Amino acid sequence: MKNTFLEYGYSEEDIENKVNDSFYNLFEGMNRVYFEGIGNTGYLMDTGNCDARTEGMSYGMMMCVLMDRKDLFDRLWKFSLDFMYMTEGPLKGYFAWSVAPDGKKNAWGPAPDGEEFYAMALLLAAKKWHNSDYEYWAKKILNTVLHHDIPMWEKNSALIRFVPGCSFSDPSYHLMHFYEEFAKYSNESDRKFWKKAAVESRKYLIKACHPLTGMNPEYGNFDGTPNLYGPPENHGDFYSDAYRTGANIGLDVLWNGPNKDFSKIADNLINFFADIPTQEFMKYKIDGTVITDEKGNPEKALHPIGLLATLAQTTLACSSESKKSCEKIINRFWNTPMRTGERRYYDNCLYMFAMLALSGKYTPEV
Repeated sequence: MKNTFLEYGYSEEDIENKVNDSFYNLFEGMNRVYFEGIGNTGYLMDTGNCDARTEGMSYGMMMCVLMDRKDLFDRLWKFSLDFMYMTEGPLKGYFAWSVAPDGKKNAWGPAPDGEEFYAMALLLAAKKWHNSDYEYWAKKILNTVLHHDIPMWEKNSALIRFVPGCSFSDPSYHLMHFYEEFAKYSNESDRKFWKKAAVESRKYLIKACHPLTGMNPEYGNFDGTPNLYGPPENHGDFYSDAYRTGANIGLDVLWNGPNKDFSKIADNLINFFADIPTQEFMKYKIDGTVITDEKGNPEKALHPIGLLATLAQTTLACSSESKKSCEKIINRFWNTPMRTGERRYYDNCLYMFAMLALSGKYTPEV
């Protein structure tokens, strides 16, 4: 798998050390977000909200597969099964998206990106560690998200919903590269659907990303236009969740080859941000207009290091025409430390994924 850091002149030893240090900081260091839970469990804490989320739990499992840490993987998976998996109610069979560190559910509904990452992490774990139980659960999750009474996907369009049963999407939930793998390893009867989902999600993101800036809304209607679901009514803007879309586009190109439409999106996004200092990243409308508060002051991005990390991963989809901008972003990312403080969880998860992707370790061939 392509090692982008190596192509930009960093040594194999430095790259390996950087990846290992990033994982250590996330899971074991003073500013970790991983903690041991009840029994033989563990969880990633959203340090800004003091809860464990399926987003972070499944992210952590994916990182552990890629870093060959079965011990931590099993702790995260056990916490997920023991405290997040819902066995009653109209949404049983899904995972509760938020629980307290003591395992008490804060919500009785799922967030589809959690299920996506759980399934992919379990499939990779099944291959890597030759564990049939992981494979069983991956297939069970993939069957549930499609065939539940309240499904996560809109069947006709093959587009993922923001939550089961709703009428809009989240562009950052569209993981085309995962769907290509689901089409290989899911139940035989569903494989055509997953192949279609990969194709349709790529088409959707081309519509959802602004033609000049490459930015996309946090929430989007199925036609690709911003969805202004609220309150607050800022979910049609380029903010937090939305940062992940460029990273997903980069990973899709890394796994599945060049895509000229995705290259255009990536080029636009990287060229927009290449000369803006990280500390000056703001909240933006998808056309690049800076969002201001009630007093007219520009609003700063809540997760600037997370945005930088996703931009670095986005470079994987860029064309040669953006080489100088890519070099600026990648070198800046390399020289930027992980975030500290209460908001570190989201930024540092995105940071770790970018480290794995740019070092060639974020691959389905475990």
